Amino acid sequence: MSTRRYANSRLRLALFVVLIGGVVLLLGRSSLAQTGPQQAQPIGRPGVFSLIMNNLDPVFWVIFGLSIIGMTLIIQGVIKNRESVFMPARTTELIRDMILQRRFQELLDFTETDPSFVSRALNPALKRAPSFNSMKEAMETAIGEQTAEQFRKIEYLNIIGNLGPLLGLLGTVLGMIDAFSTMEAQGGQANPASLAGGISKALCHTLLGLTLAVPCLAAFGVLRTVVDRLTVRGALLAEELLLMIKPAEARQTPPRPPLGTPIIPPRA
Repeated sequence: MSTRRYANSRLRLALFVVLIGGVVLLLGRSSLAQTGPQQAQPIGRPGVFSLIMNNLDPVFWVIFGLSIIGMTLIIQGVIKNRESVFMPARTTELIRDMILQRRFQELLDFTETDPSFVSRALNPALKRAPSFNSMKEAMETAIGEQTAEQFRKIEYLNIIGNLGPLLGLLGTVLGMIDAFSTMEAQGGQANPASLAGGISKALCHTLLGLTLAVPCLAAFGVLRTVVDRLTVRGALLAEELLLMIKPAEARQTPPRPPLGTPIIPPRA
């Protein structure tokens, strides 16, 4: 089982590396092609990377800042959304041993400070003892809050990913306005080469926006699936542990009616 989890982690890491490597190659391909021995294009044609670096406008810096934030969120999501971090096996076994040994006060103190999913789900339930119905309701509420919190953490990737193309479009529109304003200032007699150069600079913003959106949305989709799977497994594990500390009176069968109480047979 651990080998399978390790393989899945390696697969996710490999997918992220491929995405990042593809973006880097896409940005640097045009610039590197200028220095190739079989170059058939004009020597003076700038590459995509050069065009981007020569137009460091506010839209670029906004996309650059969001790229750093998005990469940070991706790394944090990959590190934190693992079973060994989300619900460590050692913590689960320790909680199970405390329940079997009936050390409930020690269990309450431990779950108060432990940050794992199971501990944070059991702690509110333990505070509602001995009413099992209240304990179950408190645990369900805690699980719902934790699940929503985990999804909120990765939701920012979805927001950044959706903002990327819009910011790229904003930069493109501003660039096109500037290019046609230059053409209008020259009475419609602008050099087509200069006009094409302005348009190519404007389209670089579109490329930047897509470069921001693709990794963030891909990471969001993967992390959302991982978080959903981990929260479901954590909820099932917490419910299993709660049943182990179920009060004895709640496990008993319903009491029999007192002697002398007439028993009405079921109707046919």
